[in-house]
Amino acid sequence: MRKFDTDVQELKYKVLKEIARGLFDDNLLENYNDIPMRISPGPKSTMRCCIYKERAIVLERMKLALGGSKDRNNVIEVVKIACDECPLGGYEVTSRCRGCIARRCEKACFKKAITFNPITRAAYINKELCVNCGMCAKACQYNAIQNFLRPCEQACKVNAISMDELHFAEINDEKCIQCGACVYQCPFGAIMDKSYMKEAISILKDSNFSKKYPVYAIVAPSIAAQFKYATLGQVVTAIKKLGFSNVVEAALGADMVAYNEAKELEEKGFLTSSCCPTFVNFIKKYYPTLSEYISSNLSPMATIAKWVKEHNPECKIMFVGPCISKKKEIQETDAGKYIDVVLTFEELQAMIDSRDIDASTLKESPLDDASYYGRIFARSGGLTEAVKEALKEQGSSFEAKPITVDGLENCRLALMKAKNGNVDFNFIEGMGCLGGCIGGPCCLTHEVRDKVVIDRYGKDAKPKTIKEAIKEYK
Repeated sequence: MRKFDTDVQELKYKVLKEIARGLFDDNLLENYNDIPMRISPGPKSTMRCCIYKERAIVLERMKLALGGSKDRNNVIEVVKIACDECPLGGYEVTSRCRGCIARRCEKACFKKAITFNPITRAAYINKELCVNCGMCAKACQYNAIQNFLRPCEQACKVNAISMDELHFAEINDEKCIQCGACVYQCPFGAIMDKSYMKEAISILKDSNFSKKYPVYAIVAPSIAAQFKYATLGQVVTAIKKLGFSNVVEAALGADMVAYNEAKELEEKGFLTSSCCPTFVNFIKKYYPTLSEYISSNLSPMATIAKWVKEHNPECKIMFVGPCISKKKEIQETDAGKYIDVVLTFEELQAMIDSRDIDASTLKESPLDDASYYGRIFARSGGLTEAVKEALKEQGSSFEAKPITVDGLENCRLALMKAKNGNVDFNFIEGMGCLGGCIGGPCCLTHEVRDKVVIDRYGKDAKPKTIKEAIKEYK
């Protein structure tokens, strides 16, 4: 069974697996230069000008797999040598142009970048003068002028990606909110997230050798829609085989968050969710006047990690999920006090396979900490259902009037309404990815954002209410 959506993910996975294997076996340095030759395609199947460029790109991917540049604060970086196949893009006149008499496009262009072919009368855009304002495209009655953005630029909803003087993609760290959309959408894999597997594997090996501390894996509820070649119980067993002492559901933290967030909503009267770090960063950077309304709760990841750390102070904790911005969350918020390393599903898959663990052959281990309501945080609308349930379980008469938004464009619309103050809702559930966490950039599969699987996972929960799930953890 194919594990990933695209060959780009497959290439990234191969690099991660080789790096993980070398780190586990303590032979990475001696085999480092052999890795590009082992995993690069042969001369006949190379996608680049030559096999040597393929190997050079693999070397750059390896650097990111080992933590990337220490000079860049962003957890996402551009592999510039791999960024060489996209057309320049921008506004262009297509064959739909009729060479009309009105010439509205010309009149709309304040830079005078539009001229006309004297024979065909078709419009032409001078790229030296064009500033990509789009006024000509809006004016054209034939829709003959189109904006051909690069996939990474099109994916970035905060305009953090542009081109440098050599036409390589460039990320503006001040604008970037680490949503990771560009990472998944780049067709050549020229944008990657930094991996912290090196730290993770070092912790696991030290724990297994010294026996000084246990290592906990906190798994995001969206894990239920991943690893489709094995059952969730088998994946839990595979995680333990890597050296983790215990596997805990982040969904239990979601139960705690829902219970506390319901109280906070009733107290304040208006609230935005704090579960998704991409959404939180989006508010802080682009709608700062709404920052005071962000829930004071830690994310579910950090909430359950805090509880585990308080009861096992010597332990190490790693979070496993579909999210790149979680890597930034532990660097910039209190979550870093409780989480030692963030791993993605892609990195977990690479680590499991580097140890030649076939999860589909393993016995199942239980995972039954959270309630239905905590588990459905994985998909858009889950948090809203959980907050309503928490209000009900608390016997509150407060009426939650939520708006549920997923994807940054939809989040923007809700936040603009809230900023203007003319709203008929009192709670914004915001998810940076379409579909919620099941659409995260580092999911193994993105094409099917499987809400049905998550709901089934929720219904299989052992605790039937939020109170029942969290009663031992208060």
